[in-house]
Amino acid sequence: MSLTLATTAPGEPEIFLSLQGEGPSAGRPCVFVRLSRCNLACRWCDTAYTWRFIGDIRPHREDMTFERSENQITLDVREVVMRVLALRPSRLVLTGGEPLLQAAPLARLIAALKEALPRLEVEIETNGTVPPPHALSQLVDQFNVSPKLAHSGNPENLALVPELLRDWAADRKAWFKFVVASEEDITEVAELQALYRIAPERLFVMPEGTDSATLRDRSKWLAGAALTHGWRFSDRLHIHLYGDTRGT
Repeated sequence: MSLTLATTAPGEPEIFLSLQGEGPSAGRPCVFVRLSRCNLACRWCDTAYTWRFIGDIRPHREDMTFERSENQITLDVREVVMRVLALRPSRLVLTGGEPLLQAAPLARLIAALKEALPRLEVEIETNGTVPPPHALSQLVDQFNVSPKLAHSGNPENLALVPELLRDWAADRKAWFKFVVASEEDITEVAELQALYRIAPERLFVMPEGTDSATLRDRSKWLAGAALTHGWRFSDRLHIHLYGDTRGT
């Protein structure tokens, strides 16, 4: 069984050690595995190389497409296990793209890693539109669910799946992270919180941006909104530390 991963350079899978930059685990040392492919297409996506391959006409603000063979690699699960173990992880982050599109091999990967490292903690970053099968969910310690707001450019019927959002809101393993680009987005977050009864202590708002200046500017008013609504605030630590680069 194999996994399709993104690359840091042609032929080199994006598996790396870094600090988690977002959400409830921010600041923690983690090993990251970035999967390729996504079922959504956010206009502002900062990992478009995982899905916007040549021929893909879905809109993106940078209007760039990527050569699939240079930005995607398929590896046997056993090979991914060995590469992750070589980095001696205490916490693993499976990101993308949309990782849950590859749920079956991911379950194999996590099971093998937890057999080798019984104390390993695992989190998965997801857009919330793909249900995790039980075989996978029971192996995961934390889901970082990031539903996409209207400004992402995705059709609402694809980006927001009511029955799944209700399930995520009821799952104590799930934390919500909303990417906010303008003050108008705050109203949409509040409406979704009320509609799906998302606990405020498990709801993060995070500024959209791929440079420190933009993040700091948007953080000024977003921090106030978090205080008003009782939400949690997330910065993007990795952007401040490393910039908008792969493998960080």
